[in-house]
Amino acid sequence: MKILVIGSGGREHALAWSLYNNGANTILVSPGNPGTAEFAQNISGDPVEIAVKESVDLVVVGPENPLVNGIAGLYAEKGIPCFGPSAECARLEGSKWFAKEIMAAARVPTATGKVFTSPAPAIDYMGQYPDKFVIKADGLAAGKGVFLPGTRKESDVIIDDLFRGSLGDAGTSVVIEQRLIGREVSVLAVCNGTDAVILPPSRDHKRIYDGDMGPNTGGMGAICPPPDVPFDFGDDVRERVILPVLKVLKERGMEFRGVLYAGLIITEFGYFVLEFNVRFGDPETQAVLPMVESDLAALFFAAAKGEELPPVEVRDGASACIILASGGYPGSYSKGYEITGIEEVDSLVFHAGTAREDGSLVTAGGRVLGVTASGEDIDEALEKAYLDADRIEFEGKYMRRDIGRTV
Repeated sequence: MKILVIGSGGREHALAWSLYNNGANTILVSPGNPGTAEFAQNISGDPVEIAVKESVDLVVVGPENPLVNGIAGLYAEKGIPCFGPSAECARLEGSKWFAKEIMAAARVPTATGKVFTSPAPAIDYMGQYPDKFVIKADGLAAGKGVFLPGTRKESDVIIDDLFRGSLGDAGTSVVIEQRLIGREVSVLAVCNGTDAVILPPSRDHKRIYDGDMGPNTGGMGAICPPPDVPFDFGDDVRERVILPVLKVLKERGMEFRGVLYAGLIITEFGYFVLEFNVRFGDPETQAVLPMVESDLAALFFAAAKGEELPPVEVRDGASACIILASGGYPGSYSKGYEITGIEEVDSLVFHAGTAREDGSLVTAGGRVLGVTASGEDIDEALEKAYLDADRIEFEGKYMRRDIGRTV
């Protein structure tokens, strides 16, 4: 199969790598990165025109923005199977309040909350106890639109900044919901519109500093599977969350074809859905896909066509991904620093923010690389991943040292 993967980050590198290794496929990536160039053809330009010109058999969309903006519909007009939901279905990520409404209709467990379009009512809603709430930008915010205020002063500043445009259009409306305490888990479901198969669960670590401190990032590392999660957890999520959501969407004239990401929290009262994404998580993908032995191309193609989904085969053991970030991330950071040591590692290295300059590999983003290792258990996987992460060097390199050790 000839497959076009859209995107340029670590998630897309992992997707392209898995599609290349688990099947006799030719991989194109638009625009791709230096890592994907090692085994695939990177192509710049309009991704719809590329797919038509190259006569691809399947398109796999990595980032959320093209999906929310309707790229799946453009491929449908060209008769090209696209693994990624329609713009209508992509609102599950494009609007947190839309997701809340769908969850309510599907009777999916989630935190109570309200949506606001101006600051004063939002501030009043939290009253003097903002530490009992979560503040979320309603729109797309690249993983940086969730805030956990500790004081009234802090919550006032967050609300004011959002409505003043600190996250652009993402903050023109704000969702405030009950703060839940527990262990977070991510579940990825490959969906064909009416049915779904579940990939191994994982756990992302969003905060920048050890101990889950500091501001949220796009993700500083992930493990798969979390050792504290029951073996059949994914099956239960499929029955109680994924299938009811697919049913409600279909009843409203929408068939979700792609991957539905459920971000969950396990509390003393059971588990609840924190959010939905309509694409693979990043960096969860870098930890999950190395655990999958199945032909992903066949699975994604069946989902895109609305056909019966083949089962997923999963390796024994565990995997861990450690993100190497630029100093200063998620705030301002410098680029262009030479990266060395990759050739010395045994782990998988997925490129997230790199570039080629004068023949050298250099930093070009906040999250630079994802170092992924597998082992018989999570302890072995983490030991291998950290050993190799320490072998890679660039100026300002930063990584968390407690991935897999916190909730």
